[in-house]
Amino acid sequence: MNNVKYLKSSAYGGLDENRIAYKQSLGKSPGIIWCGGLKSDMDGSKASALHKWADEQDRAFLRFDYFGHGVSSGDFRHGTVSRWAADTVQVIDALTQGPQILVGSSMGGWTALLAALARASRIKALVLLAPAPDFTEKLMWANFNDDIRATIMEEGIYYEPSDYDEPYEISRELIVDGRKNLLLDAPINIKCPVRIIQGMKDTSVPYTHASKIVDALVSPDVELTLVKNGDHSLSGAEDIARMIETLIAITGLMK
Repeated sequence: MNNVKYLKSSAYGGLDENRIAYKQSLGKSPGIIWCGGLKSDMDGSKASALHKWADEQDRAFLRFDYFGHGVSSGDFRHGTVSRWAADTVQVIDALTQGPQILVGSSMGGWTALLAALARASRIKALVLLAPAPDFTEKLMWANFNDDIRATIMEEGIYYEPSDYDEPYEISRELIVDGRKNLLLDAPINIKCPVRIIQGMKDTSVPYTHASKIVDALVSPDVELTLVKNGDHSLSGAEDIARMIETLIAITGLMK
């Protein structure tokens, strides 16, 4: 469970030298794939707890670090939503077999949705925690003042203060690329079951954002759970228990 392995990135036709770091356990189907958030890594508390639970259930599990995250190679400031979604699709294709459930946290909710659209036949359910599709445009750009917008477009980078660690590097490329991947302005053609868990005290992704995702999803089987005192991380003991209970219920639908 704790052994890090590496997969050569297939980005740019496999012409670059970057590698995707991952940890994996084999087991029964459907497998579970963890899609982490912006600047998070695969050793976070939720991913680690979920991996432990999956091992106890003898269920296949995979967690990985996107380009520029964790122990994967690459410079974060050169990462984009397109690249991180491509990483997600690559690990699905290269490292897993059969039906999979994607668990996406924050930005991982966006990459999970994009991957589910790209691999509809493989992805049988989604569990999304404080999902943040379209965050570059609707949660960042929309709230930036003119000075910040000018800094991004003219200087190519803006360092946004973070509550969690060092500042976020918001690049022009991230913003421009994000606009190519927007999902909430049209129906999201995902038809599998989707479960969304959202904290109402989330200061990074307002809970109204989750409602917009529910409205956009084509699937008739969508449930939104609002956690009154939940923050963005949703990483407390009760939050992790809720996540696991949600997965138990959704895997039960597939028996």
